[in-house]
Amino acid sequence: MNKRFESFGEFYPFYLSQHVNKTCRALHYVGSSLVVVILIYALLSHQWWILGLLPVIGYGFAWIGHFVFEKNRPATFKYPLYSFMADWLMLFKALTSRK
Repeated sequence: MNKRFESFGEFYPFYLSQHVNKTCRALHYVGSSLVVVILIYALLSHQWWILGLLPVIGYGFAWIGHFVFEKNRPATFKYPLYSFMADWLMLFKALTSRK
């Protein structure tokens, strides 16, 4: 991952290449979905402390996917914003049956 990406459009194909393992992708989807559920719960219940769990849940599932199943280093370490955006796009495309 020595290449410097100049745009999100250039980065996204690389991001997908780092998520070919189905279990890794599934763990990303679980983590991202739980983030949404916890966020909604915190907003509705006014239990703001629970928001501290969001990065642990979101990144925890994803990093387990990378280190255990994909056996690569998460792109978020070098490209945090693009990786964050790509994770949500990948989930959206999975939910809408798009590639």
